[in-house]
Amino acid sequence: MRTVELVCSPGLDAAIRTAWSRLAAARLPSLARNIHPTNRPHLTLAAVDEFPAGVEHRLAELFDAALPVPVTLDRVVVLDGSAPLVWLVRPTPALTALHAAVWDVLDQADGHRPWHAPGAWVPHLSLALRFRDADLRLARAVTGGQRPTGSFDAARSYDGTDRTVTPLTRQQPGRIAEKW
Repeated sequence: MRTVELVCSPGLDAAIRTAWSRLAAARLPSLARNIHPTNRPHLTLAAVDEFPAGVEHRLAELFDAALPVPVTLDRVVVLDGSAPLVWLVRPTPALTALHAAVWDVLDQADGHRPWHAPGAWVPHLSLALRFRDADLRLARAVTGGQRPTGSFDAARSYDGTDRTVTPLTRQQPGRIAEKW
């Protein structure tokens, strides 16, 4: 599986990591416990079995033209009342248009995950997996009820087979290179 993900600006990344740490300190499930080097706050736009030839280049061009995208987080919820604890992302016209453009680039790919499709997609940043609805009130208190702002300023792809990431943005003037 290959994903297409937006990466948070440093301040937004720090806000999410702080929430992860607070959840862990409260002995709640948290992504702070995932120590794999690819684990970082991100917004998944799409996931497919494999990228067709040329798609990475087309995605890089798209992201280089569109990023950064400003973002404001909304409330903390348990998706579908079942598993992941997430911080919802307020969908702006720019973010929704970028999401649709990614799906256009991936139109020939096999194995689209339908929960990422336009119309079904719920933009969010994950805080914990396998979370119980019963702990939601405590999780909201622990995360502080803020509405962090920032931007998505880079993009990457996660390869689920070998657990690696590939940048999907090029170095731009003024953009700080980041280790993936």
